[in-house]
Amino acid sequence: MAYNSIFKPGLFEGQTIIVTGGGSGIGRCTAHELAHLGAQVVLIGRKEDKLIRTTEEIKDDGGQALWFSCNIRSEEEVKDTVSKIFAETSTVHGLVNNAGGQFPSPLAFINQKGWDAVISTNLTGGFLMAKEVFMQGMNRSGGAIVNIIADMWGGMPGMGHSGAARAGMENFTRTAAYEWGCAGVRVNAVAPGWIASSGMDTYPESFKSTIKTLKAAVPLKRMGEEAEVSSAICYLLSPGAAFVSGTTVRVDGAASQGNVAIFPLPDHNNSQPYQGFHRAVTPALFSDEEEA
Repeated sequence: MAYNSIFKPGLFEGQTIIVTGGGSGIGRCTAHELAHLGAQVVLIGRKEDKLIRTTEEIKDDGGQALWFSCNIRSEEEVKDTVSKIFAETSTVHGLVNNAGGQFPSPLAFINQKGWDAVISTNLTGGFLMAKEVFMQGMNRSGGAIVNIIADMWGGMPGMGHSGAARAGMENFTRTAAYEWGCAGVRVNAVAPGWIASSGMDTYPESFKSTIKTLKAAVPLKRMGEEAEVSSAICYLLSPGAAFVSGTTVRVDGAASQGNVAIFPLPDHNNSQPYQGFHRAVTPALFSDEEEA
């Protein structure tokens, strides 16, 4: 089997595209689609086993991929890693700032260490990656950057640290698009809503029961698929988006547009997911639903 992309074969032929957090979840899916479309994908993350596994998957499918272990919260590590990437590939055409992480907690119970860790990963790390890719090459060759944020438009109760970081990244996206446009660099963002991704299995058991109820607050009455986020990312990296910069694409089934307490949502089965990722794995917490 191969990735079932909606985009034409060879769309990114001859291009090098970096995907941070590329070893799992949305990053893994996006890396697979980009490689299927001809790109040489550079995976970045902290866990080498996941990076190696995804790289091998891509190569087994006939794609090109390489990986670098890097803590994106460290400025020196980011500088060094980006330098190595340019030394090996000469030109970087795209960057997908996907790496991130958070933990569920009310604001009152988040200490400074926990707050700083989430801000560093979800905001500072993305800034460092974008800055180094720009300064070390894109400022001369142009390119496209896509920052992955989140549905934080009404705040993020229970994950306020992540909401603050993602809102900051959305504003950074607008500023970078304006400042770096003179170099032919486009900067956009994608804001996923509730996506059935492997990251959901990392949350505490107490929070997993809440995750199962989320689709009730989505007008399309379902969770999103990783491939539905990846396709939006690929569009923003593509020539079709050559005049799109400084914008954010919401991939959330319209969940961010209303309030179920004011406008109740009827059940239906009219929205069918796009299942393009041939290696997608259903999160374990939904396994009982598949059996049913």
